[in-house]
Amino acid sequence: MQTALEKALELILSGDAQLKNILAVTARMSLSSSFLALLAGVPLGIWLGACRFRGRGALVILNRTLMGMPPVVCGLLFYLLFSGVGPFRGLRLLFTVRIMVLAQVVLITPLVTGSMESYVSGIAGAVRETAAGLGLSGGRTFLLLVNECRYPICSAYLLAFARAIAEVGAVSMVGGAIAWKTNVMTTAIMQYTNRGDFSLGIALGLILLGLSLLVNTLISLVQRGLSR
Repeated sequence: MQTALEKALELILSGDAQLKNILAVTARMSLSSSFLALLAGVPLGIWLGACRFRGRGALVILNRTLMGMPPVVCGLLFYLLFSGVGPFRGLRLLFTVRIMVLAQVVLITPLVTGSMESYVSGIAGAVRETAAGLGLSGGRTFLLLVNECRYPICSAYLLAFARAIAEVGAVSMVGGAIAWKTNVMTTAIMQYTNRGDFSLGIALGLILLGLSLLVNTLISLVQRGLSR
């Protein structure tokens, strides 16, 4: 164990080319998918939390169901849609980073939406009363809600990024974990561990934890600034 850990630290400090590639693919996939999920999930969550309309309850239940979607089910769905027999085979997205991002967005967006919907439901009444008293239009009321949700939006992004960077089921199915192309840290850790290359697996695990710590620290600093 100690020898494997020493080799892992040596790989990190030496700037191993394979390690750099895996890190770059992971960063591209997780940052892109979490940001896109935030852009889609925040407005949808605010809308579900603030508005009252027929069928809202059914939409909330549907979103909460999708929050628990198994990643392998999402991966299977995208594989069938984009494989050689699927309706979108002509796009040739299978086994690319782009389809990995798309699968991640489908998985993560319900989490962001649910997080925002739960928070906005508790403050929507007071915000609506304030907006009505100020004579604000629907668009300005929405912006007021967004302003009130600055802290929860940061928390929602942390949730989205954590899910994206830790995902393995869907991305391995649609990405194929191809070396130098679609291999990310989670799939690489599984591969290297299964074939006994513990040093590289430990190195990737340490980097994965370090990245999560870095992003959490940055978002926490942003939240601290917003709360002042």
